[in-house]
Amino acid sequence: MHRQLLRCSIALAVVGLLSSGLAAREIADATGRRVTVPDSVARGMAAGPTAAVVLYVLAPEKMVGWPSAPRPNEREFLLPAARDLPEFGRLTGRGDTANVEVVLKAHPDLIFDFGSVSPTFASLASRVQEQTGIPYLLIDGRLDRTPGSIRQLGEALGVSSRAEAIARYVEDTEQLIDARLKDVPAAARRRVYLAREPNGLETGLTGSINTEIIERAGGVNVAERGSARGGIANVSIEQVLAWAPDTIITWDPHFFESYASDPVWAAVPAVRAKRVFLAPRLPFGWIDAPPSINRVIGLRWIAGLLYPDKFPEDIRAAARDFIKLFYQADVTDQQLDRILAGAQPGGRGR
Repeated sequence: MHRQLLRCSIALAVVGLLSSGLAAREIADATGRRVTVPDSVARGMAAGPTAAVVLYVLAPEKMVGWPSAPRPNEREFLLPAARDLPEFGRLTGRGDTANVEVVLKAHPDLIFDFGSVSPTFASLASRVQEQTGIPYLLIDGRLDRTPGSIRQLGEALGVSSRAEAIARYVEDTEQLIDARLKDVPAAARRRVYLAREPNGLETGLTGSINTEIIERAGGVNVAERGSARGGIANVSIEQVLAWAPDTIITWDPHFFESYASDPVWAAVPAVRAKRVFLAPRLPFGWIDAPPSINRVIGLRWIAGLLYPDKFPEDIRAAARDFIKLFYQADVTDQQLDRILAGAQPGGRGR
């Protein structure tokens, strides 16, 4: 009986979409899938946390809910109409909890994901679209594709002007970094280790979506991919010592609070030089958690940490402008203090 009701719900949803009479257009997503999208999208659904940040930034008024509801210390930086929306769970990634029934009850006009466009995610998108009759786009979330991806998604959502402003901000940031670092030779580049988890021994490999921001900001990620598969790896302290990073960046407050008193980390050059930095994470992470367009301000922050002589501007001003444009929030000096202190326990992922 339960399955029969579900099949009927899906059939009705598909019939409703086909018979609505609404104009539609065909869009090729990042995988080459041809997806028919309504000309007017009033209700958008994010498949996971990375997509949720993009949807909030581009069209908070079109959100039907969150894959994971904002936490109390994130909510103050978000628009009231969006921060109070329900939590539906996630369709993709670790701990996916949303299902077809949840999607149908939300009545979205469009579902999209932002991030990896591997065959695994393409298969999931096609399956959900077939089961629900709701168009599902996959948007490439890599940093070097971000401006184009934002423009494409803005067109799909009907917010092209807003998307253009965000895309130009990303392009301007990247051009600024390139211009100021063009004369920094490879031998003079900072060697960076990304410390994840409370023990600091999980990291992102070169080229991964979790560390591309470090590399894009002019750092050398010491965790070379080699023969390892995937973007995240568990390593030993002996390996970290062999890599000899001169800078460590972490978004885990537990590691940041404990590394200085841990003798196994004392011999790492970055620790000896007191170059261990806790990345801000409010309302979303500056380097990860999730690895979405929230990382754009992280480019400025990391570049300033690594090459302060090239980026002498106060990060506070850049952060204030970014938060105003991306999250439509005016922050006080006290709020900026908390953001820059990285006061955000817990974690998010794709």
